[in-house]
Amino acid sequence: MKKAWIPVGALLMLVLAVLGTVDLVSSRASTPATTTETVSHGQHDSSAVLATQPEKDATDFIRFGLREAPLKTAGAIRLATYNAENLFDAIDDPDLSGRNEDIDDAKPEAELQGLADAIHGLDADVLVLEEVESKAVLTWFRDTYLSDMGYTEIASVDAGDARGIEQSVLSRYPIVSVTNWPGKLLGGIHPEKWGSQKNWHAGEPIAFHRSPLRVVVEISTGAATPYRLTLFAVHFKSGRYGDYWREAESRGLVKILKDTLAKDPTANIVVLGDFNAQVSDKSVRELLDAGLVDAFGAEDLSTSATKTHESGRRIDLILVNDNLKAEVVPGSAFVLGTPALPKGMDWHDPWRPAGYASDHFPVAVDIDPHEIQPIHQKIDQKDAS
Repeated sequence: MKKAWIPVGALLMLVLAVLGTVDLVSSRASTPATTTETVSHGQHDSSAVLATQPEKDATDFIRFGLREAPLKTAGAIRLATYNAENLFDAIDDPDLSGRNEDIDDAKPEAELQGLADAIHGLDADVLVLEEVESKAVLTWFRDTYLSDMGYTEIASVDAGDARGIEQSVLSRYPIVSVTNWPGKLLGGIHPEKWGSQKNWHAGEPIAFHRSPLRVVVEISTGAATPYRLTLFAVHFKSGRYGDYWREAESRGLVKILKDTLAKDPTANIVVLGDFNAQVSDKSVRELLDAGLVDAFGAEDLSTSATKTHESGRRIDLILVNDNLKAEVVPGSAFVLGTPALPKGMDWHDPWRPAGYASDHFPVAVDIDPHEIQPIHQKIDQKDAS
């Protein structure tokens, strides 16, 4: 048998590699337990903001909203909206592939628990969720993480989104009606460009990217007629250059709202969800001009307590119509803060703080479920007499 000889150069390289490994292990072993090291992920260098900093509690990562939900108003019901950020399971949907592949979006166990913790803290009676994969997934999540919350009613139907996400409702009160309009045409066609890039939908008719979901909830108050709340759960098109699409969706929703009120002028309507736009944007102004009002009222909306997204924007809204406005408990609207990525960190980085649930935060308001006539209607009736 011939002896295997290792060239001197290769032997030297092997020795250096071993020594380098020993040094690396030694340096890691000497790192204090109170520091957190974030690995840089190529082009996403902004994650360096976390390098070698004292270990923090989950609450230290709450940058927006309130740290605890206020006590619910006596006799009121709490209504809330929350973008759950990819509430997907780990089961592959064979109908989705390529850039819409759902298996890549399975929500990690830690985030599922963070989501459940936030929902428990919120204690909403009627909860609207965005970015839910399906009714089956939401039912599993409720039964696994929210079995003590009393959410006996679920509504979640296909919204027409290419990625499969839906708006959904969990309710402690009976849901008596569920309607949506997937693929409904809104007028006009998609432009050639999406910013400076080619628009994937160029030349196609504009339709709802994700149809609004209309859900009617019936609340028994002891009165002869149950109180009815008509919710429109929305998740408008995202993207910096999607303003034209959001504006078309808003105009389409205004028409649906008018049709709803034409059939029932007394309907208590609330439009809530992820608008992917702020109140100063045209898509939201369309709704405000149509008679809806912000549930936060005249509150100062420039503070960190009212921001609903970790980017520092207020894009998750609760808007009510004139019939419902008088039944909103004054000063009850709030944003519940949950752990967010540190400022300056790239969202592509896989690291998440303890307790992280979503890049959005839940928004809630308390409603008095008794018919209260708006003041101007009382005045009009008095004048007419």
